Amino acid sequence: MSETLDYLRSSPLLGVFLTLLGYRIGRELKRLSGDHPLVQPVLVAIVFIGTATWLLDIDYDEYLIGGSVIAFFLGPATVALAVPLHRQAHHLRELLVPMLVALPVGAFVAISSGMLLVRGLGGDQALERTMAPKSATTPIAIGITEQIGGITALVAVFTIVAGIIGAVLGPTLLNLLRVRDHRARGLAMGAASHGIGTSRALHEHPVEGAFAGLAMGLTALLTSLLVPLAVHLLG
Repeated sequence: MSETLDYLRSSPLLGVFLTLLGYRIGRELKRLSGDHPLVQPVLVAIVFIGTATWLLDIDYDEYLIGGSVIAFFLGPATVALAVPLHRQAHHLRELLVPMLVALPVGAFVAISSGMLLVRGLGGDQALERTMAPKSATTPIAIGITEQIGGITALVAVFTIVAGIIGAVLGPTLLNLLRVRDHRARGLAMGAASHGIGTSRALHEHPVEGAFAGLAMGLTALLTSLLVPLAVHLLG
């Protein structure tokens, strides 16, 4: 057993297996729970992988040998979100002006509110700048944080947590606010909780998923442009 584990530590098979198994368990639990919003496959996978690596005494770097293989496919998966968006392209003309207003305002509010929350709780400047790009996708958030002097190892955590919270609570909150338009719901989910929220929106409705994918991409672009401005304005 120990020889097998030693072999797997240096093989990408371990990270790939744990990642796929964790997500599969999350999918099954979600099905068995009747699609309960708290049972998000990504959250279940994180808990499972963390527990498994702790019990098996596997370092994160050893897990990442295979985990990076899965991460490679995030690029093609993100590009594939253009397919449902293309199918809903006829809706874009109707919402062009509202999107040009809502997405930049929403991105700036997300950036500045995160920074001000950290400042209000007594956090230092590095932590403020780490919180700023949390609504962008993880790779872009890490790149922005490197440029503005934040903590790159921590911004990934903030980004994933923001995505999970948005995926879990977003639809319920939108229902409470009586937001029924699938296009508006999708834009809100993609802008606030990037890829994880987009996945939830795709599950809810194809139109929501298409507009969530659009909002995710545009919010990532706007965040990269607005974070330096927010850092300058907020000092």
